[in-house]
This record gives sequence, structure tokens and C-alpha cells, in this order.
Amino acid sequence: MSSSTPSTSASAAPSAVPAKPDGSYLHRVVAVLAAFRAEDDEVGVSELARRTGLPKSTVHRIALALVEEGLLERRGLQVRLGLRLFEIGQRVPRQRVLRDAALPYMADLREATRQTIHLAVLEGAEVVYVEILHSPGGPDMPSRVGGRLPAHATGVGKAIMAFSPPETVRRILEGGLPRLSRRTIVAPGLMRRELARIRDEGVAYDREESGPGIVCAASPVLGRDGEVLGALSASGWSNRMRLDRVAPAVHTAALALSRALGRDDRPCGTARRTGTASRATGPG
Repeated sequence: MSSSTPSTSASAAPSAVPAKPDGSYLHRVVAVLAAFRAEDDEVGVSELARRTGLPKSTVHRIALALVEEGLLERRGLQVRLGLRLFEIGQRVPRQRVLRDAALPYMADLREATRQTIHLAVLEGAEVVYVEILHSPGGPDMPSRVGGRLPAHATGVGKAIMAFSPPETVRRILEGGLPRLSRRTIVAPGLMRRELARIRDEGVAYDREESGPGIVCAASPVLGRDGEVLGALSASGWSNRMRLDRVAPAVHTAALALSRALGRDDRPCGTARRTGTASRATGPG
């Protein structure tokens, strides 16, 4: 491994995570690891030194220590992030990361809409509610933190399904669509058309499909490569909540959260899409 072989030209954008000038050794180690970018495969020590602002000799010593621990891997004169670092990262519960990142956006969304805000993920054919911020005076919801509802009967579920791989949607539709209310969509063909609309618009609606008197607008939360991580929704009374007014705020919050989680700035409708179809209403 040499400190004289950069993998990126000197004109590359400067790093957003330079090391603290008076930082500890740990700060310098973190700065080196954080200097790797999503598009990087292998990087030279000179380039890491440029991105962190640390001396080449310091970066070289840190890189050698990280290679010994398996956190970096040596590839000729360059290094790349190591498998052990990936293995450690996989121990962080994905739902907790999503919840922690989403909470500020959920709080802002509740303030903007005065409605109950849901964050949910898909598990099997059901959505699991990771977090709920209740609005004073809002309806009693069938949802609860840690609780489950059939995905096809909720706004968050349909938003997730619309951006899920085709095999995920097929499994849910072939497993049957139980009716939760007289408005629940239970016909696979209708659901596929609804999911197609959601993919185009980026917003799902629940119009009393999960229960009488409750409506919601929901949008997917997407990751770096366009994979769907979950969905946000705002829910309220059908006779008090204007879905056309709430939906843009929900969509904006979901896009902002998606960007915070590493996704690019393309709108939902132009992201890499691999879903099928759905329709919307209910606790979210």
C-alpha cells in the first residue's frame, strides 16, 4: 500500500467530513472511514489524506491498522471498505435506524398537518408500525406501535407495495386480500391498477379502507438505490381531513427523509420502480 497513488482526481469535490484539527486518534480513524464515498471501490491513501486533511503518514498508519482489523481491505496500492465493517453495520437494527431518522420529519409533518403521523415497514403481507405520533383530537386508530395490519388495506402498505419488487406484490396478492371494511380493495386486478397510479404519483390514499371514518395519505421512503424502506402517512377523520391538502406535505416529508437516508433527488415517480398496483385510505 502506497501513499502516492490517489484513485480520484484532485478536482473531485472536497470531503464533507474533514478530521478535527485537534481531534483524538479515534476522530482521525472515523474521518478516514467517513472519507469513503458511495461511488468509491478502491481509494489511494493520498486521496484519503486530501479528503480528510490529515497528513499522508497519519492516514497510512491508520489504514494499515484498519486493514489488520479487517475494517479495510488492501487491493494493491489502494484500500477499500472491508467485509468486517459491513458485518458490524448489519447488526444495527434497520427499523431503529429508520425510526431515529424519521422522527424529526414526523414531528414537522404533524405540526404542518395537525394529523396523526405513522411510520411503517412491510413484513410479509402486513405492515408493522414502527412509530406513531398522535394528534390531539384525532380518531382512535386500529394501528399501534409494534402492531400489524394487512398491507393492502392501508395507505402505508400500498405505498410500500407500489415500489416493491414484483415478486413481493405477487406474493401478497396471491395470498388473498382480506376485507377490513366495505371499502377495502379485495380484487387483485383493482389493486394492481391502484399500485400503478401510486407509482406514477408517489402518493397512496386510504379512504376508509382499514376502518370506517378514517382516511390517510401516504408516501414511500426510499433508500440509496431506490429500494423501498418503509412509508410515512398522515391520518385523520374523513369528515375533517382534506386529503388533497395533506398529500403534498406527506410526499414532501417522505422525499426529504429519503434524501436524508442517502437517496438522490429524483421524485418518486422517476425512481427505479419494480412494483405493481394499489389503492388508498385508513390509519395509514
